[in-house]
Amino acid sequence: QVHLVESGGGSVQAGGSLRLSCVSSGYIYKKNCMGWFRQAPGKEREGVATINIDDVTTYADSVKGRFTISRDSAKNTLYLQMNSLKPEDTAMYYCAADGGCRYSDLREDRFGFWGQGTQVTVSS
Repeated sequence: QVHLVESGGGSVQAGGSLRLSCVSSGYIYKKNCMGWFRQAPGKEREGVATINIDDVTTYADSVKGRFTISRDSAKNTLYLQMNSLKPEDTAMYYCAADGGCRYSDLREDRFGFWGQGTQVTVSS
């Protein structure tokens, strides 16, 4: 069974930075596509960034140039480095994973496994 655990969320002021981590277990990590999604209160969940098995990354327009998705295969860990944070980045952030795939988009239906989420709050 795939298990994903996020960490690294918190409260920061606008312009600050946070790095989210997602530790995965239960499958061959480097053969999987993975992603970060977020859901703000009263809004639908949206894709933030994904990385496929070829390490091709895709970002939402709203975070391009500010966020970076990466992974450390040796540690079975996915990261999301978030810089220049804005109040509109406030949301619950979720890690997602699925089997080997080469999609390059932000569709959440590509992913069958989800973490519990970590809260990010950005104050102005």
